[in-house]
Amino acid sequence: MKTDRKPVTIEEAIERIVSRSSPGKAITVSLEKADFLHLAEDIVADHHVPMFDRSMYDGFAVKAADTQQAEPDAPKRLRVIESIPAGKEAQGSLQSGTAMRIMTGAAIPPGADAVLMLEDVREGNDEDGSYIEVTSPVSPGSHISHRGEDITAGMVLAKIGRRIGSGEKAVLATFGYHQVKVYQPPEVAILATGSELLPVDAPLVPGKIRNSNSYMVETQLRRMGAVPKPLGIIKDDFEACYQAVTTALEEADFVVTTGGASVGDYDFVQALIERLDAEVLFNKVAMRPGSVTTVAKKGEKWLFGLSGNPAACFVGVELFVRPVLKKAMGAQHLHLPQISATLAVDITTTNPYTRLMRARTELHQGQLVVRPVGLDKSSIISGLLEANSLLMIPGGEQTYHRGEKVNVIWLEEEGMCHGSTARS
Repeated sequence: MKTDRKPVTIEEAIERIVSRSSPGKAITVSLEKADFLHLAEDIVADHHVPMFDRSMYDGFAVKAADTQQAEPDAPKRLRVIESIPAGKEAQGSLQSGTAMRIMTGAAIPPGADAVLMLEDVREGNDEDGSYIEVTSPVSPGSHISHRGEDITAGMVLAKIGRRIGSGEKAVLATFGYHQVKVYQPPEVAILATGSELLPVDAPLVPGKIRNSNSYMVETQLRRMGAVPKPLGIIKDDFEACYQAVTTALEEADFVVTTGGASVGDYDFVQALIERLDAEVLFNKVAMRPGSVTTVAKKGEKWLFGLSGNPAACFVGVELFVRPVLKKAMGAQHLHLPQISATLAVDITTTNPYTRLMRARTELHQGQLVVRPVGLDKSSIISGLLEANSLLMIPGGEQTYHRGEKVNVIWLEEEGMCHGSTARS
């Protein structure tokens, strides 16, 4: 029965789907195409970085002992015998009383144990050639980047599941990974249900609305690293919906439907799942918006039945679709980060379910401050324009006062505040 649905907590719903999720297929791609994918292998250094002692600055390679007791009024004079550009090695060894001009990144010549910066010497020429005058002593090792001080051979640079960004690509390129083993981005079919829906380019008519959820979900999925496959609008006809979902499950391992998830005469999600003989992980969650969210599995295929209300649909994707897809992508972090922030306004709740309010969290006078944005209704879309977070208000009759600490789910880029467990 549509109305015979026992709600589970958000935490229990997440636990059920995560426990049934698994990493997907590993593939090999070129380094150029590895952006924002997740590593399917550990990246291990096969050589030291630097591979040799090298100069940190343009200057002169010297023996530190030759500079001792050097003073502005009693400089030490060293004869310049060679110049070493980056990418070249010295032709000979450095002897006491001599120096070699050296460029940034060039290998330290044999016999040298320090580098003098250009601005720390006086240069000159005489009948015997070039020389420098050292006006202050330098210590052994000064201005030298030593072999292996950054990375040593055998070091694990990035573990399996790490998302590849600009820093990771720099390291991969340094160690010659022109091909990278990653998890294949999952394809996700999207079906928008409802006879009231119009294509985005259709003129509005009384009783109709344009399909916005599909476009919203597409962007959410792309930000996660998945590949959306929008399959259009399905009218409120059970057989048409069944055929569309069946086809979608054949084309993709993950299917997201929006609309038809509630208890109305034309809400078919529960009947579709029954006919598909799929396993229901849950069909109601103790939260607002999105309590009627349903997640089911048909073998290794996933079906997410989300509300047609924009805010509820948005929350359902972030809370329940995200961890399943992230697990398939081998990600280290499955959830958006959860942070603590200070309420900027009073909030009174009378609903027994946890509320997830679209909110704006900003840094103000050294602390994170959060306030709701837009009307707190699941059908309101305007709040999504300003929201960068979801404010979590526990269920029950209570007033939360301005200045109190509350939990917030961060909706911005990944990588922030992962020290705490998001459970979202």
